[in-house]
Amino acid sequence: MELLPLMYVAIGGAFGSVMRFIISSTIGKMNLTEFPLPVMIVNITGSLLLGLWIGYMTTLLPERAKDLHMLLAIGVLGGYTTFSTFSLESYQLIEKGLWLQAGAYMAGSVVLSIAALFAGLALMRLLTAQ
Repeated sequence: MELLPLMYVAIGGAFGSVMRFIISSTIGKMNLTEFPLPVMIVNITGSLLLGLWIGYMTTLLPERAKDLHMLLAIGVLGGYTTFSTFSLESYQLIEKGLWLQAGAYMAGSVVLSIAALFAGLALMRLLTAQ
């Protein structure tokens, strides 16, 4: 694997992660409820930014798209939120008319991810119980 694309992803990912932390922390200080508003805002803004980027990249920058895509979409937005990628992949399935696959992907990703979290927590509780 080439080093330069990895560097783009690493640098972008670090920036995106820091931005997620700053935004989540700032919004979290203002959020006086149990509702996970900071994560929701990060997911929504990340999806918006990925939509803007994909639209821009495919129409205006196709010749430079690969390097910039590695830095911005995979790196920055991947570090900021992977939910934006989930949103893009859901859109792509719907755009292709693959409604059943889109529904299965969306429902399966959400339900199975939550189930996997429960399973991981339960397993660790069993393994660490004394």
